[in-house]
Amino acid sequence: MLHWLPAPLLGVVSSLMLVLNTLLWIVPVYGQILLKLLTPKKSRARHLISAGIAWACQHWALFNVWITDSLMRIDWDVRMEAEIDPKGQYLVCANHQTWNDILGLIRAFGTRAPFFKFFLKRELIYVPVLGLAWWGLDYPFMARHTKEQIARNPALKGKDIEATRRACEAFRDQPALILNFLEGTRFTPAKQARQKSPYQHLLRPKSGGFAFALSALGERLHSLIDVTIVYPDGPVGFWDFLCGRMRRVIIEVRKLEVPSELFHGSYENDPEFRARFHSWIGALWQRKDRRIAELLAETRTTAA
Repeated sequence: MLHWLPAPLLGVVSSLMLVLNTLLWIVPVYGQILLKLLTPKKSRARHLISAGIAWACQHWALFNVWITDSLMRIDWDVRMEAEIDPKGQYLVCANHQTWNDILGLIRAFGTRAPFFKFFLKRELIYVPVLGLAWWGLDYPFMARHTKEQIARNPALKGKDIEATRRACEAFRDQPALILNFLEGTRFTPAKQARQKSPYQHLLRPKSGGFAFALSALGERLHSLIDVTIVYPDGPVGFWDFLCGRMRRVIIEVRKLEVPSELFHGSYENDPEFRARFHSWIGALWQRKDRRIAELLAETRTTAA
């Protein structure tokens, strides 16, 4: 452990180690991506290559976890209340506060589950090194449009949802943990105030992409995995994390069954179905908000 190093120096060492690990794993990942580009869609060869890319990326991520565990002193309080089939498909919903959430999720699930697939902003495909890897993993890249943009150009309506459908169809037969941060962005008090969110610890959930992921995957989806992430000392940015300023994280994982009627219906065209879906998501989000408050109270009691 090098947690005794001055924070800025620890940040530099951590960054260098993560970059070196990324450059090491990017060779087999990019080699397989090149092969994937040359194989026909929906072929068995392409399916096997996709599995190989997922394996390499999962172990790259696990080595990142090992590096941070070796360098830092963090209390990872993982409460796994769900049995997961590594060959299954699961839709994962989690609250979102910082980039560090992703590292926490990777640590919580390890190799007991398939590798994550994330819903990403389209701009992230241009991230050096990682953007092409995300494409190779069949991550859905989303073009989020504001209400103002749609008002100026009505043709944009539904584009994000259609992209979700196409992306989910692309990995329909692959094992996966399909992660959706329902809030659509990282929680901050400023965003909470701007939204006039009715929740104490969460932003308003965005249900559209989640609904279409359910529709595209269908009932072959094993179940919903609900993840609640709490930082008792408050969330920190990625640089502060690299500098060792994150002390404790609570990650609670539970399995939920999705009502069968939510797999069948048109979120976009059926107002009654959309209302039922919003109601179900709203109840889920209310429970999560209460649970975050309980976990924070628990940590304060323990500290006292």
